[in-house]
Amino acid sequence: MGVGYGYGKTILFGEHFVVYGMPSIASALESKTTCKVERIEGNTYVLVDERPATPGYKKEKFEEQAASIENVFLAAGLSTSGNPVRITFGGDLKAASGVGASAASCAALARALNDEFSLGFDDKRINEIAYEGEKGYHGTPSGIDNTAAVYGGFIWFVKNLSGGENTMELLKIGKPVEIVIGNSGLTSSTKEVVGDVRKLKEGNPEKFGRIMGEYGGIADNARHTLQAYDLHGVGKLMDRCHSLLQEITVSCKELDLMVEASRKAGAYGAKLTGTGRGGLMVALTPGKSLQEEVAKAIEAEGFFAIRTKIG
Repeated sequence: MGVGYGYGKTILFGEHFVVYGMPSIASALESKTTCKVERIEGNTYVLVDERPATPGYKKEKFEEQAASIENVFLAAGLSTSGNPVRITFGGDLKAASGVGASAASCAALARALNDEFSLGFDDKRINEIAYEGEKGYHGTPSGIDNTAAVYGGFIWFVKNLSGGENTMELLKIGKPVEIVIGNSGLTSSTKEVVGDVRKLKEGNPEKFGRIMGEYGGIADNARHTLQAYDLHGVGKLMDRCHSLLQEITVSCKELDLMVEASRKAGAYGAKLTGTGRGGLMVALTPGKSLQEEVAKAIEAEGFFAIRTKIG
């Protein structure tokens, strides 16, 4: 039996903008998706998905997941028909839009196949395979989710738009920081939302260029404030980033409600994270006491709150 894992993630800065070559800052979470691969008799694989998930998530992502599994096998030099296995996903990462659930499962499967079939892949190759798997979900993924899923930690990421190697730098901060992730309970299609943003860019290049320029300044400042452990400064930049994401129409009333509730409860900053139009938001809440206050404020609005750490 082969086993593998992949970390969940949250994006502090850069969702959607990263697709156009802008820098992004992401952090892996403590939570993981696990995978077991066991050889069986038959003509193809059998999937057992035991991950905790937002209601409806697995059903809505079923076809994309099937395409992703095929991609992972192919990238690993295997075929689903020639290597019948039972694939069992589990772990404590709750599958939802915005938490890197698909990338975590791709990394976990790649590692499990590597283990079971003794393929000898290192983390760099596992990351390349997980990226191919992500294409089943996202069409043209940025690469940041699978990178966080494979390597963990804080990551400064810049996509190479010329097709060369992406820039990935591990960042270090003073110590881990408590955050709260709020779950809207809505599942969104990354392909659809990314496509809509591209239409907005093509339809109004002047507006999108202005937004991109402002975001570039935010990203550079965020890197420096994070490394200086200026958490109040980081929070203010998160708030401004959320405003830009609203401008490119990827937020929604549920996300905005949780963001506002978090800020009123004392969060240093709050914004949507990931695809948007559903999925998740993240609030910066240093200290257990503040983390709990913000989590309760989100729950009081009827949403699910995850208490975890980044960095």
